[in-house]
Amino acid sequence: MNRDQALRLLHDNLKDENLLKHCYATEAVMRRLAQEKSEDEELWGLAGLLHDLDLELTNADMAMHGDVAARMLEENGAPEELVDAVRMHNAEGLRLGERSTVLQHSLAAAETLTGLIVAAALVRPDRRLAGVKVSSLRKRMKEKAFARGARREVIMECETAGFDPDEFLAMALEAMQAISAELGL
Repeated sequence: MNRDQALRLLHDNLKDENLLKHCYATEAVMRRLAQEKSEDEELWGLAGLLHDLDLELTNADMAMHGDVAARMLEENGAPEELVDAVRMHNAEGLRLGERSTVLQHSLAAAETLTGLIVAAALVRPDRRLAGVKVSSLRKRMKEKAFARGARREVIMECETAGFDPDEFLAMALEAMQAISAELGL
């Protein structure tokens, strides 16, 4: 599966613009993390791009989310490592604590962090990613009421994946800033 095929699959199944932007942001972060780890950038990027492929089909039912997407990916010939990462990323399901690979931990942490980063941009007067700093993200990580859906324990799985938390924040922010026009931020 290549990116063009993945984009067709994504756009055939997701219509919500904000959800699509979340997928693009997660793809950008995952590509950056793959570069850092000397991993397969295409595979990691596709995991980020397709991780929420089934959200509209499942009506965001977290008991089904991830499993449906994994079946869709299998049917489209995606590699097993990609399928497993997408199946295991759902932090709300029974998967927390079951993730075992660097890719699985990285995807869960990255896709969760994108929500915190977007929220940090949206509370700025200019509503732009350009002004967001790692220091403000670090501060926001400690504020339980801020971006409540961005579960900090999932973001901290970056450590299990072998990333320093501050470096993880910096790489994710840099990756999202690089596509800020596409994200509308």
